[in-house]
Amino acid sequence: MLSLLKKELSAFFSSITGYIVIFVFLLINGLILWVFHNSLNIIDSGFAYLDPLFEISPWVFLFLVPAITMRMISEEKKSGTIDVLYTQPLTDFQIVAAKYFAGLILIVISVIPTLIYVWSICSLSAQGQQTASGAEIAGLDFGETLGAYLGLIMLAAVYCAVGIWASSLTENQIVAFLLSVGLCFFMYLGFDALSGFLGSFGLFISNLGIDAHYKSISRGVIDSRDIIYFLSAVTVFLLLAKHKLQSRNWK
Repeated sequence: MLSLLKKELSAFFSSITGYIVIFVFLLINGLILWVFHNSLNIIDSGFAYLDPLFEISPWVFLFLVPAITMRMISEEKKSGTIDVLYTQPLTDFQIVAAKYFAGLILIVISVIPTLIYVWSICSLSAQGQQTASGAEIAGLDFGETLGAYLGLIMLAAVYCAVGIWASSLTENQIVAFLLSVGLCFFMYLGFDALSGFLGSFGLFISNLGIDAHYKSISRGVIDSRDIIYFLSAVTVFLLLAKHKLQSRNWK
């Protein structure tokens, strides 16, 4: 499994794909947060917080993560190289897991450079005004920021698992991309939309979606229920992808 993981990561960074993913993520966030004048611009807001980053990133990942995962199994099927993988001493789940972790590692790598935003805000905050008593005005809330980063990684982990499953369903990368985007969008906001029509069951339905748990963990409160939700969602979609690969034995 480790060799397949290394192979997938090498494929990302030996071509332009990995660099494009990182560049696009940082470019979109950088322009909105620091350059374009809008309600999410950190400098214009005058507050020492990173909330706008965690509002934008789920939407960027909504398209970026499926773009990463759409080829991971579908291309293997289309080119016939999936049969080579089947002959290797790997279980179906190991194949799925190796491809999943390769995609997730690339996503994490794209997030790491945003830590410079934390340093930038802390530096700007340190240069800010002081209260009449001489005490420095509170800067960045590190507990909340850490929770928000954890929530963002967990959200991306679910998106990646959905993308791997979508890629296992078809040989067509575009179909895999569109299916993944649609399902990720529904999981992010669809349950919230449905909850408004279901009365007393609304809260239960809302908690089935990503957004409720993402908002909860982004407040800096690490709740075991949120962690279990994200890990469960990832496990379910990876098992579905494994099940799809196993279905070849039934033909």
